[in-house]
Amino acid sequence: MTLESLSDRAAVATLLQPLDAGIEPALASLHARLVRSAQESHSLDIAYTVVDSPVGKLLLAATEHGVVRVAFELENHDAVLQLLANTVSPRILHAPSQLEAAARQLDEYFSGTRKDFSLPLDFQLARGFRLNVLHHLPQIAYGSTESYAQVAQAAGSPKAVRAVGTACATNPLPVIVPCHRVVKSDGTFGGYLGGTEAKRRLLTLEAAA
Repeated sequence: MTLESLSDRAAVATLLQPLDAGIEPALASLHARLVRSAQESHSLDIAYTVVDSPVGKLLLAATEHGVVRVAFELENHDAVLQLLANTVSPRILHAPSQLEAAARQLDEYFSGTRKDFSLPLDFQLARGFRLNVLHHLPQIAYGSTESYAQVAQAAGSPKAVRAVGTACATNPLPVIVPCHRVVKSDGTFGGYLGGTEAKRRLLTLEAAA
């Protein structure tokens, strides 16, 4: 799946595909004008960009309400964009300027200078108990962990330990909403959307602060 297939459902997206790094300044300027035009005409519902990080390339996507998705490379960014097109809106545009704050705060987090994120978040991809879990996760202190059982208790359903695991595994906002701080009762990592190595790196980063 390519961005061209996404844009079949929105003509403006066809014009506003991501630009190669070496593109001529004139075309880059045209792209910027088209981005502004899409915003002004309300033909842009989701802006996205891809940033480098110590846990691989991360896709960041945001609606007008806030960051709606953070995706690891192993999730397949094209597949994530297609799912966003199907479930949120096909009007998706590569617009890094719309995600500068998120990219900057992630960079600060990975450099060890930020412990909490202060970004508007759009939780529309989560519902019910999963949403309760996601709202609790930022309350787990930086550098600390909680067990799945502890999170179930805090989220209001002490017996829903397995459901906590599902909520963490389907967290649409990993890293920013820190499901990596949830571990098994015996202290072992458990599963992670970005892979066990990514979870280890995040916990090691926080432990070193």
